[in-house]
Amino acid sequence: MIHSAVRENAAWCDLVCATHGQPGVRDADAWSVPRRSPPFHPDAVTLRSGLGPGLLRRIDAGPGASVKDSYADLDLAGHGFDVLFEAQWLHRPPGGPVGRQTLVPVTTADDLTAWAHAHGGGSIFRAGLLADPRVRILGLPDGHGGWSGGAVLHDDCDVVGVSNVFACDAPPEQVWAGVCAAGAGRHLVGYEQDADLPPARRHGFRTIGALRVWLR
Repeated sequence: MIHSAVRENAAWCDLVCATHGQPGVRDADAWSVPRRSPPFHPDAVTLRSGLGPGLLRRIDAGPGASVKDSYADLDLAGHGFDVLFEAQWLHRPPGGPVGRQTLVPVTTADDLTAWAHAHGGGSIFRAGLLADPRVRILGLPDGHGGWSGGAVLHDDCDVVGVSNVFACDAPPEQVWAGVCAAGAGRHLVGYEQDADLPPARRHGFRTIGALRVWLR
């Protein structure tokens, strides 16, 4: 299942980059973009283990470059990169308990702007994502026309990717419950780190492998 999670994440990165006019290139080794990706998104994602630093030839490897080391086995320390963070891939199989749906679709450009502001990603999230049938941007209304939490679900064939989960003025449990309800009956995959891991685990996600993100 980790391979499906990795593949989905690369596909999601490609969608985001495409909305910024920068579609990526993908082969059996990696997905990559030749010039700098939008903020908080990698310039390359490894798609198999055992790759070497030759991957850097595919990207602008200058200051600010980042690589998602999907199998946590790539060593870029000798090439000016440091580990930005480590995280755990997650999988939730279908059939687990599903609670009440707490999230609603974000469907308009204005709502997306407000959602992105609450999320903290700002202009990273562009309106082109709303037109893609594979993408569901979900939010937890705050009762005042804004959003107190949310997540993105991305359908990639055999799995649904869960990303950008956030909770501002709401318990994370409420958002994760909504994620599970929205993805009921499907294999859900994603990754989280540190304090964001326990709420996911409490909602039926299990860790399936480690990843790293390298930054120059």
